Amino acid sequence: MDKQSLPEAELAELELDAVIGFNGHVPTGLKCHPDQENLIYPLGCTVLIQAINTHEQSFLHGHGNNVSCLTISKSGDYIASGQVTFMGFKADIILWDYKKRELITRLSLHKGKIEALAFSPNDLYLVSLGGPDDGSVVVWSIAKRDAICGSPAAGLNVGNATTVVFSRCRDEMFVTAGNGTIRVWELDLLNRKIWPTECQTGQMKRIVMSISMADDDSFFYVGTTTGDILKMNPRTKLMADTGPVKDKYSLGVSAIRCLKMGGLLLGSGAGLLVFCKSPSYKPIKKIQLQGGVTSITLRGEGHQFFVGTEESHIYRVNFTDFKETLVATCHFEAVQDIVFPFGTAELFATCAKEDIRVWHTMSSRELLRITVPNMTCHGIDFMRDGKSIISAWNDGKIRAFAPETGRLMYAINSAHRIGVTAIATTSDCKRVISGGGEGEVRVWQIGGQTQKLEEALKEHKSSVSCIRVKRNNEECVTASTDGTCIIWDLVRLRRNQMILANTLFQCVCYHPEEFQIITSGTDRKIAYWEVFDGSVIRELEGSLSGSINGMDITQEGVHFVTGGNDHLIKVWDYNEGEVTHVGVGHSGNITRIRVSPGNQYIISVSADGAILRWKYPFAS
Repeated sequence: MDKQSLPEAELAELELDAVIGFNGHVPTGLKCHPDQENLIYPLGCTVLIQAINTHEQSFLHGHGNNVSCLTISKSGDYIASGQVTFMGFKADIILWDYKKRELITRLSLHKGKIEALAFSPNDLYLVSLGGPDDGSVVVWSIAKRDAICGSPAAGLNVGNATTVVFSRCRDEMFVTAGNGTIRVWELDLLNRKIWPTECQTGQMKRIVMSISMADDDSFFYVGTTTGDILKMNPRTKLMADTGPVKDKYSLGVSAIRCLKMGGLLLGSGAGLLVFCKSPSYKPIKKIQLQGGVTSITLRGEGHQFFVGTEESHIYRVNFTDFKETLVATCHFEAVQDIVFPFGTAELFATCAKEDIRVWHTMSSRELLRITVPNMTCHGIDFMRDGKSIISAWNDGKIRAFAPETGRLMYAINSAHRIGVTAIATTSDCKRVISGGGEGEVRVWQIGGQTQKLEEALKEHKSSVSCIRVKRNNEECVTASTDGTCIIWDLVRLRRNQMILANTLFQCVCYHPEEFQIITSGTDRKIAYWEVFDGSVIRELEGSLSGSINGMDITQEGVHFVTGGNDHLIKVWDYNEGEVTHVGVGHSGNITRIRVSPGNQYIISVSADGAILRWKYPFAS
């Protein structure tokens, strides 16, 4: 916190309303709880529990870094999650109480990363697998909350083990697999030892991506990067069969689940979801999904199941008709901007790599997706009349889309040389002001059918990061990473005032009374400036670590909000210059933040693809 503001303890916490986000890159990260009512999945450092029917969310906070694996005990009483950390540091496993939604204990032995976790069938033990820098397997007693024993996970002449599965019937047997290694382990509790037996696969050398155990422990199946499946017998440690012989699954079998009624569900890195049976492993039913499949989780016996993909989509599939329904979706790349239409908080738009999405605020539902392949959208704005979404793209084009249909209305080609980096519109809907990577600010006249360049203002020396227009449309302010903010006269189209600071400016706002602006950026200072002569009025210490990237001010100008690389949302009193509330929840750098019209919510977006909705702390 700041030197001059309240001590941490007295600061109120912002209330988190909802999260749009799912980290689809965590293998088997999406889980359906045995109560069949809730989905559990990771997002950054948080573990989310979301009700399938009501979409109500609760959050498990405790990890200091991204969650890398997740598992639920067979009874459903416990959740265990592991995280990544910096090289050489201890990576924590957290054991959670599912019913109370609280942390039971932290288990730390592994270094660097927790690769995989599994509970024994009667909730007696938890087995954990360390990442590549660690390479050990550890068995923990859940009752004592302590390690029983550990061992290197793989032999000397093979690669790392990356997956683990427990026996479904016995608490003393589990299997680990990875690069050229498949091992069946027996736990010897008396001597506090685990004994591995290497499984024999003959001439086949495979890298295992996924693993699943049959309900009666008769066999376990492993999916490989080569796109085939090995069926192994845990008693004899021999291979029973393997397939498919010909058409192997493209980009590997990345997820695999045994079904009670026989047969396997498997997902490939190319997004194919397949039901098949041993020994041919040819698809009996299949559907194509968006993004490589990383999780398949059964609801109950598997009459219905959920699938998570790398593109952060969660699908629900009914086994009988084998058709997918998209349950949840979010950005899978950094979110670059967020904006509300004028005067309404009912919906908002966000943009990221390849797409612009329009969301319904209350239900977090995606209403529209506009995709431009292989391009990144840097900024968006709604025209005041609500008839178009204006967007800034890294290929140097300004594109305008219809907000209901997503149809491209017009594009301004080569609007800027090094990509369009910022954009704003005037309230009379007649002009668009854009900023580019080369530092030019351009004013465009938008007619019914035409878009004409009115003026190119060449003062900034490097990319324009933020543009705000004064209410009467006679003036605008642009912030740039060259350490200047310029106030432009939009009537005579020339510079009025220039503000200089030793920082890369990331964000700027007009105070609603419009005689002051506030700025912030990489020097972590929040500065108030006089519009009339460009003099600095006051400076606040905005954050203790990392740049401030996003800022927005309420319509009354009493409070403003900031967010940045310290992952914290702060609500400030404008006149006092003090923090009133802090929001903890992001695990990526916050890129942009907005207060909704009517001051109901604060919405913040971050570099890990998450969108968070907070309750605005003051009654409007």
